[in-house]
Amino acid sequence: MPLQASDVLRTFENTGAYLQGHFRLTSGLHSASYLQCARVLQHPRHAEQLGRELAKALTVLTNSKPIGLVVSPAIGGLIIGHEVARALGTSFIFTERDAAARMTLRRGFTVESGQTAVVVEDVITTGGSTREVIEVLRELGADPVAAGSIIDRSGGKADLGIPRVALATLEVQAFEPASCPMCAEGLPVVKPGSRQV
Repeated sequence: MPLQASDVLRTFENTGAYLQGHFRLTSGLHSASYLQCARVLQHPRHAEQLGRELAKALTVLTNSKPIGLVVSPAIGGLIIGHEVARALGTSFIFTERDAAARMTLRRGFTVESGQTAVVVEDVITTGGSTREVIEVLRELGADPVAAGSIIDRSGGKADLGIPRVALATLEVQAFEPASCPMCAEGLPVVKPGSRQV
């Protein structure tokens, strides 16, 4: 039986990965909730299950077109991207930011001209990191045909320029810092995730 969005969110809640407070997101926006995927993906059984389900969804989205490569932005997409690649039986590589904060391939990773790729993230809020990976792939001659994430925080609004799928879609309010009601109340902001907490 396929995993439902409610099952995905329950897994986040049961692992303490659905946080409430005042958070600064990677996009720079502020939010009262945060999904800490690392808390879910630290459990191999959850990572494998979510990866398998996302691989199935991407296969449907691409009309079963062969996928030659899965690519994720480091660091958030690493575990889920690897699990999706394993489920698809294909290779996995990742992009990283260089000293100028540009997304790039390093560590000897390469792509072939015309290689069909999907981009996999843990959570999409604005889609900025995923779009950067798509751009890197296109610049290197690959063909990014779809993208997927465990969670879509944009309510389905993030436009990546290619088809995309998420295991669960949420409509979570996010605020510019200047108009953030939690900042106006004087609540301290926390930057969770891989770069801080």
